[in-house]
Amino acid sequence: MGATALSAQTQATRPPTLEMRGISKTFPGTKALSNVALKAWGGEILSLMGENGAGKSTLMKVLSGAYQADAGGQILIDGEVIDISNPHVAREHGIAIIYQELSLLPNLSVAENIFFGREPSKGGLIDRRTMRESCRDVLKRLGATFGPETIVAQLSIAERQLVEIARALQSKSKILVMDEPTTTLSSRETDRLFALMRQLRNDGLAIIYISHRMAEVYELSDRVSVLRDGTYVGTLDKDDISAEKLVKMMVGRDLGSFYKHDHVAKAGRAKGQPMLSVEGVTDGGKRVHPASFTLYAGEVLGLAGLVGSGRTELARLIYGADPKAGGTVKVDGKPVDIRSPKDGIDAGITYLTEDRKHQGLFLDMSVKDNVNFSVIGRDARGGGVLNRRKAVERAKSSIANLKIRVASAAIGVGTLSGGNQQKVLLARWLEAKPRVMILDEPTRGVDIGAKAEIYRIIDQLAQSGVAVLVISSELPEVMGICDRILVMREGHIEGQVGGADGPPVTQEAIMALATGVQL
Repeated sequence: MGATALSAQTQATRPPTLEMRGISKTFPGTKALSNVALKAWGGEILSLMGENGAGKSTLMKVLSGAYQADAGGQILIDGEVIDISNPHVAREHGIAIIYQELSLLPNLSVAENIFFGREPSKGGLIDRRTMRESCRDVLKRLGATFGPETIVAQLSIAERQLVEIARALQSKSKILVMDEPTTTLSSRETDRLFALMRQLRNDGLAIIYISHRMAEVYELSDRVSVLRDGTYVGTLDKDDISAEKLVKMMVGRDLGSFYKHDHVAKAGRAKGQPMLSVEGVTDGGKRVHPASFTLYAGEVLGLAGLVGSGRTELARLIYGADPKAGGTVKVDGKPVDIRSPKDGIDAGITYLTEDRKHQGLFLDMSVKDNVNFSVIGRDARGGGVLNRRKAVERAKSSIANLKIRVASAAIGVGTLSGGNQQKVLLARWLEAKPRVMILDEPTRGVDIGAKAEIYRIIDQLAQSGVAVLVISSELPEVMGICDRILVMREGHIEGQVGGADGPPVTQEAIMALATGVQL
């Protein structure tokens, strides 16, 4: 039965496979959930959305038995009230949850993981033959290219997800929750996962899909339910799903106010020099051909283009992360010789990398240490002794100003959400007091609420006179927050849209320059 028909007629003829009524959860000093409701039917994909801290994970942990809800709520399976006192009970009722951090044991085989905790026995011994044979059918159903005997450590992340799904199917699960399953997958792996999810939906499973990626939600969802601040906001049917409605439900305001643009751009004005002047900067033509542009104080300049067009490579040449083969850079009208990131920072340029986990943050260090890293010696006392009190004050100020959700500056930055990690990295470079700030994919991997906060910070930077260069692959983002947009193609700056000299900003104009198509 098709998904659209299901949502129209099945809801009226039988109870939902899963219904959560009046679910609340209180932690010491915090009301994480308040009277939340949720319904999911077999044969549909229900997306669950909300910014970080909205209560999505807490609600699913109540469903899984990891948390006990406050008194007064109910969970129903096929119309019958059940008591989920622990994860084992949840599994007995057909509830399976695949978390973002997979829960497999890498040193065991696929079959041992699928049957872990419920191994069949024969004569008092584990019946490994039955385990293997039972696994073969479900692995074949999922299109797996590995067998029951394969050691999990030898599998890719996408293959390990198949093992998690196989475990859910083999245990006769009827409700499958998937929490951000595409975070570490390639585009091809994501496409295969989506095809499998549609197959499982058509086989009658109720799938709850948690994601902050709008494109995935549009592509997969039969319905979308939204939480905000621990409360249930509402549900949209497939035909009603739109970015405008989802943003308003998640953050409490419409899309028109989502992209902050309160600063007055200085680009194109006769008075004043450019804050950043780039003339003929190149890496010798490997990835970046001679590139020239200007960026004014108080301006947000976008740098758009397809993946591989040379945007990040150009930014790294300007900042000094990679060596230039030619060209000059001026900051506030003065030539600067930038041969390393330290030279870039000394010249007043900071660069927020697109890969915060591997090239930006120190994940095993605290929020305090990450925030202070670029200015660690600024307020050292005589003899080079670090001023720890000042470092703590600086971190606390950053947490408050950037609205970083963390209990303490001493918390390890690796434990934070993607949005809060990004704000910690922003805080570090803000402490360097830059005149030019280059932001490479500043909202990649963050939820809708954190995006709004980052847009606010960018707007405030421009209002304070900082020249901001934003590299982004999201066209609505660069169109919403930038004053004008440069477009790169195959290592060249092809042209500009917006500003006093460019054509009006439209997606068609940007893509025409990015692809070399004449409009």
